[in-house]
Amino acid sequence: MFDVLEKITKERMRRGWSEYQLALNSGIAQSTISTWYRKKMQPTISSLEKICNGLGITLAQFFSTDTAIELSAQEQEFLELFHALNLDEQKVLIDLMKIMDHNRFRSTNHSS
Repeated sequence: MFDVLEKITKERMRRGWSEYQLALNSGIAQSTISTWYRKKMQPTISSLEKICNGLGITLAQFFSTDTAIELSAQEQEFLELFHALNLDEQKVLIDLMKIMDHNRFRSTNHSS
């Protein structure tokens, strides 16, 4: 049987995060997360969605039994820095990356 709390712990530990860091990134109180473990409670779907958002994964990825994709150290650093940003800052960064990608695409197509 799939153990949700064990999976949360694995994902958190894979990132080197404490429960406090998970709480900060997910917007869920640390006391709530601690209660899940202490009382062996399962988080609600809405709480699990927040956890997944904080971890930077989808619910489908969370429940996937496939082997996780290995990220390079640079990709891991980027994701850690990205998750430290608030939602507005994340959106700005995503928009900037889209502009950079669009400009790169335009420059490669015009140089032919």
